[in-house]
Amino acid sequence: MTASAIASNDITPVPGPLPGPPRMLTGDRPTGRLHLGHYAGSLANRIRLHRRYESFFIVADLHMLTTKNSPEDIAAAGRHAADMVLDSLAAGLDPAHSVFYLQSAVPEVAELSLLLSSLVSVPRLQRIPSLKEMGQHAGQREMPLALLGYPVLQAADILAVRATAVPVGRDNAAHVEVAREIARRFNRRYGAVFTVPALVPADVPVLPGTDGRAKMSKSLGNAIYLSDPPGEVAAKVRRMYTDPARTTAGVPGTVEGNPVFVYHDAFNDRPAEVAELKERYRAGKVGDAEVKEKLTGALNRFLGPIRERRAALAADQGLVEELIVTGTERTRREAKRTLADVRAAMGLTAALAGFRRAARARGAVPGPPGQAGP
Repeated sequence: MTASAIASNDITPVPGPLPGPPRMLTGDRPTGRLHLGHYAGSLANRIRLHRRYESFFIVADLHMLTTKNSPEDIAAAGRHAADMVLDSLAAGLDPAHSVFYLQSAVPEVAELSLLLSSLVSVPRLQRIPSLKEMGQHAGQREMPLALLGYPVLQAADILAVRATAVPVGRDNAAHVEVAREIARRFNRRYGAVFTVPALVPADVPVLPGTDGRAKMSKSLGNAIYLSDPPGEVAAKVRRMYTDPARTTAGVPGTVEGNPVFVYHDAFNDRPAEVAELKERYRAGKVGDAEVKEKLTGALNRFLGPIRERRAALAADQGLVEELIVTGTERTRREAKRTLADVRAAMGLTAALAGFRRAARARGAVPGPPGQAGP
């Protein structure tokens, strides 16, 4: 399937100070169930790569606050987080090779973000085009500080677990480049603490929405979800946008950019069928109804095994919650070690240590347990 075509020419991490197995970090904001756009744009790549690394998958609820921060949004984040993990496992991520964690439950990441923010300028962040697009998509007339700092928090996510590889699509490549710049700047200024993470680029299609808009999106209501039942998939495909200039089946149609054929190319496992449909469509010898019927069949063949695995996983009550809790605990241990190294390298521990020594000499502060005298 072309949906999982990957170009991984920058997969080798830059040598750094900490030996050990390579680590990958990626994830999503908990805004709802995953859809075919997520699969094509990121999930297929994660599935392909995740056994090569210690793979950390972030449930980025702090990032969600940059554009979705109402009490209702926050209250729904837990349910959405469980759905995200369930969809990811059903699509093919192996829980034995996946560490899922809740970003807001690792406060060390927020502190690390603050410490790293001094290493990047506002003009540098303002040059990232995707930030403006995110704000506009969320209906924000002015950019919140949290959204401007999104790439810095993202850098903290990556560096907190010492990730050596970050798989990204085109939209997020500029964000990861900021993380690489910050890591290099920190190492030059304070000492070698971080491995500079490598971008693992994914050359994957951006799926249009079922309404013909440029991108599939939950908020636009133009998505086909990985968990949609067969009848719902069929109903959504029947409503799909096609060639607006084609008024009858006898009129030759355009295949290029036609959402129905974009989906056929991405998910139909019968390439000969797709080629034949394209030929007939261009010649005006097939109607949209037949093209959509064949697409419905292809999508349900693709989604059927995912739906079955999802149902089996959901029946194992508490499994997803356990994975999130244990993954969050493990990630917090990693982040604590990283933050301790960062604070020591920056010299932030020296002042308090000096104050303690002086206070102990005065007798005002007891020494560590088991230590005699001042």
